[in-house]
Amino acid sequence: MANGTGSTREFTLRALLLGLFMAVVLGAANAYLGIRAGQTVAATFPAAVVSMVVIRGLFKGSLLEENIARTTASVGEALAAGAIFTLPAFLMAGAWEEFNYWESTLLMLIGGLLGILFVVILRRSMVTDPELPFPESVAAAEIHRAGKGASGGRLLFQMMGVGALIEVLKNSKGIQLFTDRISGALGYGSFQGSVAVGGQSFGAAAQPGVLPFSTPAASPAYLGVGYIIGFRLSALVFSGGVFAWWFMIPAVLFFNPEFADAGRLAAAGADWTAVSSVVWAELVRPIAVGAMIAGAIWTLLRMRKSLGEGLKRSIGELKTGHPAGSGDEKDRDIPFSWTTAGVVALIIPTFFLYNYYTGQPLGALGSAIVMIVAGFFFSAVAGYLVGVVGSSSNPVSGLTISTLLLAALLMTFLGVTGTEGVTAVLGVAAVVCCACAVAGDMLQDLKVGQILGGTPFRMEWAEIIGVVFASMFLVLPMMLLHQGDIAAGGIGIGGEELPAPQAGLMALLSQGIVGGDMRWPLVVFGIALCLFLILIQAPSPMLIAVGMYLPLQTTFAIFVGGFFRWLSDRQLARLPAERRTLGESAGTLIASGLIAGEALMGVGLSGFAVAEFQLPMLVSTPSGIPGFLVFVVLGWFLIRIPLRHAKGQG
Repeated sequence: MANGTGSTREFTLRALLLGLFMAVVLGAANAYLGIRAGQTVAATFPAAVVSMVVIRGLFKGSLLEENIARTTASVGEALAAGAIFTLPAFLMAGAWEEFNYWESTLLMLIGGLLGILFVVILRRSMVTDPELPFPESVAAAEIHRAGKGASGGRLLFQMMGVGALIEVLKNSKGIQLFTDRISGALGYGSFQGSVAVGGQSFGAAAQPGVLPFSTPAASPAYLGVGYIIGFRLSALVFSGGVFAWWFMIPAVLFFNPEFADAGRLAAAGADWTAVSSVVWAELVRPIAVGAMIAGAIWTLLRMRKSLGEGLKRSIGELKTGHPAGSGDEKDRDIPFSWTTAGVVALIIPTFFLYNYYTGQPLGALGSAIVMIVAGFFFSAVAGYLVGVVGSSSNPVSGLTISTLLLAALLMTFLGVTGTEGVTAVLGVAAVVCCACAVAGDMLQDLKVGQILGGTPFRMEWAEIIGVVFASMFLVLPMMLLHQGDIAAGGIGIGGEELPAPQAGLMALLSQGIVGGDMRWPLVVFGIALCLFLILIQAPSPMLIAVGMYLPLQTTFAIFVGGFFRWLSDRQLARLPAERRTLGESAGTLIASGLIAGEALMGVGLSGFAVAEFQLPMLVSTPSGIPGFLVFVVLGWFLIRIPLRHAKGQG
């Protein structure tokens, strides 16, 4: 299909198909990463590089075709980011016994489409605003303009192979040549008395002090996340892990409080490693949830000026309506009448879905109203913040928590309680979360298109097709991860291997408010802890709380990745700015490739486990010591290769 204003091709079948393929692949990778590490990474840059390699390198296509492919691809990552925050919560809250494919798909589809339609209303005022710099959009546009995708694409695919290979070698569902970590407990003296757990004592003699210990997980994905977010943020996440595992758990065991689940501890035979894990799961995690709640609210309060500007813009657009656009092809959107009709049309299946959850039409209507109002305003806020700082500043978790609290209070007021109320609340949160994530991503893509000369309405249609296609596939990797972990002897999502921290927060909140099961003393203690961090002006209490919620080996590995980034930046700082930028881009591609490689292989191995197919084991008792070689190899990739590219030696 030609552009319509000249010979340049834009919305073509090959660009659309490539974008849809990348949307599923990058979305699956982010679903894996979000459930395991509580983080997702933007797909814009790797999608830009792949689209250059394929469209321009293989097919000799145009810059605008690359733009369509990248736009379609990035929506998969955004939809996955919204989904992993909420859909696993249905399992963790007991609303589903297994992932419900059709309900999951419908929730993602409604949320993603609403996010796009809301952005169509807001596009003209936000994308053209000179006060919104859109830093990541400008960077993505420069990647396309530079047109040097061949070397970047080769590097990206090579690192995907490295990440996939390491995952096969260390995963228990693979050949497991080695384990990815060494865990245990370090004694540091003794104290008199017994450890009382739920009224049952373990030993009457002196008990050793315990310091839970774990080496960082030899995970390319975790190291890649740490590298991308940088040393400062990775250190903040790790500080939460250090505080939880090396202070709170030893303190709990030393002062000997009674805590729940004595049966599991008795079965563990008072093994200190097992005991410390139970303390973390039963006591520390609820405290971390309280800290995450307060941290999310504090994040929104700190952004109140930007939030107010975003809400003001959205109200103004809603009052004045959205014109179809001038005669300029580059300023034309999907017609406003189509957009509003689409929003109204989406309300109908949403009402019936919520009515199916609650069994009460009034509760379903209230849920639908909360969804539409919160979805529109929060999508505007998310888009505005992406324009100010970039997609990394999109406060999806805070906005979703705010929506969830509103929906939970409404369900309580209407008398919709129990599992029905919890399910309805999570349904509202899932739609709004997906809408906010997609809205921020789409505004970023539309800004790239404006810089490159793309046509808004073609990009908007590409995003719509991408959401429809991706929503049908993205629940599958989550299902495979959950079932694969169970098949391998785990408990699935919510366990140590698949902690899904944001979804755990949503599940606890919905159960606590609607079902009355909130462990309020621990949650309040976590809120107080966050207030303490705020008062001493600790940076990002939310990240510290997430670090408390995640397993220690995860936060430790993320920190190692951040440390590698610090070493790389020190090397690159000696070079001119242009060369330094080349090195930073190469590092980002390496980290993105490692993440995608491990994630995709991890999903594939989970599929093997579900199918009861086991790859041959190379050693009978794998050791964690060979895993240290992984850090040496990946450290070389993440430090030396960016420097070589910066010097023109890559």
